[in-house]
Amino acid sequence: SSGINAENGEIQTFQHYFIQINLSMGDSSTALPFLPGYTFTDTAKNRFHRSQTLTYKNGFTVPKTGDVVGLTDADIDELANMNPSLTYGQAKPEPAQSFIPAHVAFDKKVLLFNAYFKQNLNESEKEYYRVRPVKIYYYLEDDSISVVEPIVENSGIPQGKLIKRQRLPKNDQGEHWLWKDLNIGKDVVFYGKTFHIYNCNNYTKEFMRSEGIMLNPDEECPTDPYTMSRCEPRHSYVTPPTFDKLQQFITLDRQVLRFYAVWDDRNNMFGEMRSYTLHYYRVDDTIEMREQRQPNDGHDPFPVLIGRKKIPKSRGSIPSNFPSAVMEISEHEITDWITDKDLAVGATVVIMDRPFFLYGCDHYTQNYYREQYGINFSHVPVELGEKKIEVRREIPPYNGFGSPQDSKQNCLSLIAHPPKKDVMKMLENGLKILRYAAEMESPHPEDKNRKFIISYSLAKDEMQIYEPHQRNAGIIEGRFMEYCQVRKPGTSVDNPEYYNPGDFAIGSTIEIFSRKFKIVDCDLYVLKYLEANASKYPALTIESIRAIHADKLCDF
Repeated sequence: SSGINAENGEIQTFQHYFIQINLSMGDSSTALPFLPGYTFTDTAKNRFHRSQTLTYKNGFTVPKTGDVVGLTDADIDELANMNPSLTYGQAKPEPAQSFIPAHVAFDKKVLLFNAYFKQNLNESEKEYYRVRPVKIYYYLEDDSISVVEPIVENSGIPQGKLIKRQRLPKNDQGEHWLWKDLNIGKDVVFYGKTFHIYNCNNYTKEFMRSEGIMLNPDEECPTDPYTMSRCEPRHSYVTPPTFDKLQQFITLDRQVLRFYAVWDDRNNMFGEMRSYTLHYYRVDDTIEMREQRQPNDGHDPFPVLIGRKKIPKSRGSIPSNFPSAVMEISEHEITDWITDKDLAVGATVVIMDRPFFLYGCDHYTQNYYREQYGINFSHVPVELGEKKIEVRREIPPYNGFGSPQDSKQNCLSLIAHPPKKDVMKMLENGLKILRYAAEMESPHPEDKNRKFIISYSLAKDEMQIYEPHQRNAGIIEGRFMEYCQVRKPGTSVDNPEYYNPGDFAIGSTIEIFSRKFKIVDCDLYVLKYLEANASKYPALTIESIRAIHADKLCDF
């Protein structure tokens, strides 16, 4: 029995497997899902080609309908009544859309309207109103509105946020302004102030169009009369000439025309004939008047009568209300100025309401007018009045105080000044000093062996005497004489002659303040300097120094 049961179990298992294959290859309504693992290949299939749907007939391609099997009515009904849910299960329903609040849907969505309002001005005489443009921001998330005026630098008007962000009341019935109430060309009243909307941005236009509201055409914002009055006039672009100011400066700089003029003011009380020099600068067409001062003429020492400036031909054309006391006359007031064509020898030129008669000019001015205009000027004789006798100043004799140069300098000026120094000589010979060895010639026996060093400064032409230390001499060493100029004996005080390197020959005796010194030696640098400037010093002095340095020159 156990064997029969085993055989029956195998037969049942085979039957179950065959049933599953038939179900997978049978009716499609009861077929398994078309998924991997649920399909089986047809083992009885032996043709795997793809059948053709076209064939040739009489040389033309025609559809092949013999092998095409159409759908029967049963197949069409089966397709119409097929329910995929039996195979794949019920479809999941789509979730319902969640509710989105307004503050999330309209977050950061703002409508922008450009508007303006007119501010009445009762305190000003020149303007009656002022146009002030503003921007109206409408926030869609909470229907709030803010009004902001753009800040203009140095306007003097408190600007910025005029109305803070809030819901603005429309009337007394509790209604508020909404975006449906705003449109181009419409006046809106916020807290008693009327704003006229004249424009909006592109986002606002698209939003209104999407909501079915047609906006009016854009308008122009009116200009502010006060702002227009302060605007500069439009620049007129004129092609600059080839002869510009830079070329004029480079070409005509330092070219000055000089005329000699007189101003006859004798018709007035205490008037006189006064002479001047007129300078005309070609680089910028300016004129300068300088007075020709004479010694002891009784006038204040102000040589410049009229500073360098452009002189108008007539000052009568200047407006009477022009503040000439504080402002210079410019080309806006006068367009006709004095030029070189208006100046000529023998002509009278009115400058600052003063008539100046031009009676002469220099050679450069004569050549300039001859080459430019073909005019030859000749000097016009003019009587300038009686010439005053020139007082000759005599320098008084030296009084013994200080040096002669100090006394002479005090006579040249009322306020004492130190004598002027030769700066170039000091720079060239600043560190050049000639040194000589000398012995004192004295009738006193204690002074016979005294030795000195004489230093001569080439920068200041002064000399110094120094006594070196000698053992058991009984005399304190040190500076015997400070740097100073030493006058030669026998010369006058008024025209003194001072010692120079040409007087210090070897073996010569010089007298310094009643003391005699004999030159016995000198440095080798003294010989080199005298030979380099042999034309300035005597040849005997150079030969005497060369004789004692002969051995040194041979070694060199």
